[in-house]
Parts: sequence; C-alpha cells; structure tokens
Amino acid sequence: MTTPDDTAALNERHRARMERKKAIIDAKIAAADKQIGIIIVNTGNGKGKSSSGFGMAIRALGHGMRVGIVQFIKGAMATGEEQFLRRFPDEVGFHAMGEGYTWETQNRERDVAKAAEAWEQAKRFLADPAIGMVVLDELNIALKYRYLDVDTVIADLLERPAMQHVVITGRGAPPELIEIADTVTEMNVVKHAFKAGIAAQAGTEW
Repeated sequence: MTTPDDTAALNERHRARMERKKAIIDAKIAAADKQIGIIIVNTGNGKGKSSSGFGMAIRALGHGMRVGIVQFIKGAMATGEEQFLRRFPDEVGFHAMGEGYTWETQNRERDVAKAAEAWEQAKRFLADPAIGMVVLDELNIALKYRYLDVDTVIADLLERPAMQHVVITGRGAPPELIEIADTVTEMNVVKHAFKAGIAAQAGTEW
C-alpha cells in the first residue's frame, strides 16, 4: 500500500528528474539557433506518411504561410485532403497530377509523362519565394520507379528559396534523397486494418 510519504518521495524524484531534463533540453534549444527552410522526408511501409505531410501543410497555413501541393501517382479519385484544402484557393495551390496507383495504370510510359508534368508544377512552387511550404506527396514512388531522375530532383530542391520548407512522402525514398534531407522519418507497420479484411474508408485512408 502506498503511503503519503511514498507519494511525496515519488513526486520529489520526478520533480528533480524533470528539472535536470529541462536544463538539458533548454541547452539544446539554445544551441539550435539556425533559421532556414528544411527538407522533410516521410517514408517507410507504415501508414501516416501523407497524413503527416498534410498535417504540416495545415500547420503552415495556421502560421500564415502559403502552401503548394503536388500529388504524384494519386489523382484518379478525389481525397478528403484535396476537397478540404481546395476551400482555400488563395492560400493553397493543390495539384493532383497522377492517374492512380501503378498497378492500376499499368502503363509506364504514361506514368513517366505524368510524373514529368507534375515535376514541372513542383518546380514552379520551388522557385516561388512566396510559397512557405511545398508538399510533394508520393514523390518517393516516382523516384523509386525512376519516373524522374533523382539527381535532377535534388538539384531543383537545393535551388529553392532559403526559407522554404519541403515535405516529401512515399515509401522507398532513395538514399540520395535521404542524404540531403534535414529530417527523415520512417513509418513502420505494427498492425493495419486492411490485413484483417477491413476495407479502406473515407476519412482514414483517403
């Protein structure tokens, strides 16, 4: 049975531990004094890569930034994120420029042409200093299948305005992109409803 003295001792240990932790974190925050646009890559086989990207787009909008979004591969069906973000045409440029998943299109030549068209739009956003964040959804897939040249893509990314953030999503991010990115997160699968025979549903998958 826990006594009042036990609880008081536990609370004091917690306070002392958090005091030490705060000192360490405050020192790290003070050392991280650079202000510059960053490249964020969300990859891996788990769910949440695009969801995180669109969450950051909404966060950027909340800070008054303009956002440019280009969806590679996707575009054959309307998604919740597209329907929502198109409500803000003055703040968001949204371009869904794919024709569906590769196993549906089954036409590499056309997929390559659509990816090249999408990259031209991405380059317009990447050249515009008025755009605070660019989301390149499923770009990793286009790079994985070599629809686009990774060296050309990286060169264009590195030429963008200094304070512009870029979020890139999709499984199979190439090592060259991971190397030049500032933040890379790999989503791993623990469980997924689809494996239990649960269909993809509006609001959770699209």
